[in-house]
Amino acid sequence: MLSILALVLWVLPWAGYGAVCLRTAGEAKPVSAPAVKGYLALTFDDGPRRETTGLLLDGLARRGVHATFFVIGTRLEGKEDLLRRMVEEGHQVGIHSFNHKVLAGLSKAQLAAEVDALARALFDLLGQREFMLRPPYGMTDSALRRSTPYPIILWSVDPEDWSDHNVERQVAAVVSKVKDGDIILLHDIYYASVETALQVVDALLAEGYCFVTVEELFAIRGVEAKAGEEYRSLG
Repeated sequence: MLSILALVLWVLPWAGYGAVCLRTAGEAKPVSAPAVKGYLALTFDDGPRRETTGLLLDGLARRGVHATFFVIGTRLEGKEDLLRRMVEEGHQVGIHSFNHKVLAGLSKAQLAAEVDALARALFDLLGQREFMLRPPYGMTDSALRRSTPYPIILWSVDPEDWSDHNVERQVAAVVSKVKDGDIILLHDIYYASVETALQVVDALLAEGYCFVTVEELFAIRGVEAKAGEEYRSLG
């Protein structure tokens, strides 16, 4: 997804003094490269939602953290500014589906209506052609893997934030399990999940982790994201 040149340009400013990873009360402090504990990709499904996604973007901006948003086509109308803001602030936008349908078992035409239609809408809005795909519920099949032109991004840490609004439980479920290269799944349509995400970020930044987009995680690991391949982590 990212060229080697883009990776060099992204990493170069960090050379010699390390990544700016540790933040306290919104103020960044340099951390030397050897002190970086690992790289994590924080991802969000099912948005955008005006109220909650906006709050999340505000919180991530204060912390200087980038994330990846797998969006739903039916939620785009009236939130175009949120999508543009994501890109402007360094976040990655990916495909979830147009109507949040299970993609496994769909015909070629049905897949086009769910995936290609959303890709076209995002191109019209953002001018981007390359995307990553997260199928709803993480459900895939051989037909999808053969036909999709997009890498399939699943996850390795899932606090099941959709199941309750217990921020304390959700934060513990992430922080206690996370390790270098993990892809964390949350949803930006719940207020509790926004609070969970920001508490997770604060806790893990303090431990020395760096948050990057999924594309950046691939670039850091020197891994080419291939169409139709499934990825759960890059540890």
